[in-house]
Amino acid sequence: MTHLRPYQNRTIVSFFTVLIIFVTMAGGVWAGIEPSRLICRVETDRAVLPAGDSQNVVLKITLDAPLSPVNIKRPLVNLALVLDQSGSMNGTKIQQAKAAAIEALTRLGLQDIFSVVVYDTNVHTIVPAQNARNIQGIIHTIQQIRAGGSTALFGGVSQGASEIRKNLENDYVHRIVLLSDGLANVGPRMPADLGRLGAALIKENISVTTVGVGTDYNEDLMAQLAQKSDGNTYFVESGFDLPRIFSAELGDVLNVVAKKVKVIITLPYNVQPVNIIGRQGRIRGNQIELYMNQLYGGQEKYALVEVNIPKSISGSRIKVAQADVTYENPFTQKLETSSGTSYARFSSDPKKVAKSTNIDVVREYQLNLNALAQEKAIELSDKGKKKEAVQELKLSAERLKQIGSQYKDKELLKQADELEVQAEMIEDQGMSKKNRKLLRTESYQKKNQQLSQ
Repeated sequence: MTHLRPYQNRTIVSFFTVLIIFVTMAGGVWAGIEPSRLICRVETDRAVLPAGDSQNVVLKITLDAPLSPVNIKRPLVNLALVLDQSGSMNGTKIQQAKAAAIEALTRLGLQDIFSVVVYDTNVHTIVPAQNARNIQGIIHTIQQIRAGGSTALFGGVSQGASEIRKNLENDYVHRIVLLSDGLANVGPRMPADLGRLGAALIKENISVTTVGVGTDYNEDLMAQLAQKSDGNTYFVESGFDLPRIFSAELGDVLNVVAKKVKVIITLPYNVQPVNIIGRQGRIRGNQIELYMNQLYGGQEKYALVEVNIPKSISGSRIKVAQADVTYENPFTQKLETSSGTSYARFSSDPKKVAKSTNIDVVREYQLNLNALAQEKAIELSDKGKKKEAVQELKLSAERLKQIGSQYKDKELLKQADELEVQAEMIEDQGMSKKNRKLLRTESYQKKNQQLSQ
C-alpha cells in the first residue's frame, strides 16, 4: 500500500496571449498577471461578514503556479539519493530501492547532476556528484549495493548535502531524497536533531524529501526533516512501491516553475493577525511572512491565516489583507513578483452573509484543522491516553460531517468517513505503528499541500 494524497484543487491556468487578467473572486481580487507568471489570490471564508462586534476571519492566500513552458529548457536538477543499506533493508526492500534509484537516474538529462550516498553503520558516497552521462557505469555501481549494519541516518543526510554543495553556486534545483526503513541509531537520532538539520539546509535552498518504508522507521523524525526543509514525505508499506514513489517525486523536481518563494501578507492597522494555520511562518506586527522553496508547474499552494476584524457597521467595506509574492523564475533566473488583495463587506442580513460563503476556503480550513486533530491524537496516544485520542478523531470527524452536510461538500464527507474508520481501528486495536504513520503522513501532506502522481 502506498499512502499518497491525490491532487486536490489543482488549478490549470491558461495564459495564451492575454496580457492582463482581472478576475473578481469571493472575498478577493486576482492581481494583474502577465503570461506564465504565478498568480496570487487572497480570499476570505465569507465575502460578506456580519456587521457588529469584532470577529475572526479566515484568509486563504493561494499561489497558482503556471504550467511549465513547452518551448523553454527546464531548470537543471542537482539530485542526491541517500539510501539506507542497513541490515533491515535486506531482501525485497534493498532490491526495490536500487530499482528506484536507477529509475530516477534514467529520467534525468545529461546535464543534470546526480549522486548517491548509502549509509549503514558508516556513510559512503558511492556515486560522487556528476553529470548523469555515464548511465551504465552508475547503474553498475548502484547494483552493487548490499544491506548490512546499523543506521547512521543523520550522517547520510549530511553527506548527501555535501554532494549537493559541490554545485550549490550553480543555478540548479537542489533536492535530497532520503530513504529509510528503520530507526536512526548511529549519531544524532532525535526528531529535533533532524529538524535542525532541515532548517539549516533550507537556508541553502536544499529541500529534503523523506521516504519511510515499512512500520519500523521514525515518522516523527522523517516528518520534521521534510517540514523544516520544505520537502515531501511518503509512507510506503512495501518496497515494491519505491520505484513509483521515486518516479512521482522526480516528476515534481523536473517540473519546478518557481524558486525561493517569499510571501509577505500585510494587514491594515485595524486588522490583527491571530494565527497561521498548519504552515510555518512568522508574524511581525501587522505582517506575516511565509517561505516556500519551490513550486511545481500547475500546482496550487496556499497558506491559511486567521485574523481579527474590528467592529463594523452594515454597508461598510474594509480592506482585509494584501499579499505580495517574490520568487525566482528558474527559466529566466530573474526575480518576479505577484500580488493579491482581499476586501470584505458587512451586512446585518444573515442570508447575505451565508450566501457569500467561500466553500473552498471553508473546506481547506476544516481539513487543516483535521490535520491538527490527527497530530493531537498521536500526542495523546503517546501519553497512554487512547480513549482521549479516539475522542479527538471522532470529534474532528463529526465536525467534518456537519460542515460537509451543510455545504454538500463531498471531500469533507469523504474525509469524515475515513477518519471515523481510523478512530474505530484505534479504539479496537490501539495506535498501531501503521496507524500512527498513516496519521502523521496524512497530517503533513495536507498541511503542506503535497501533490503526488
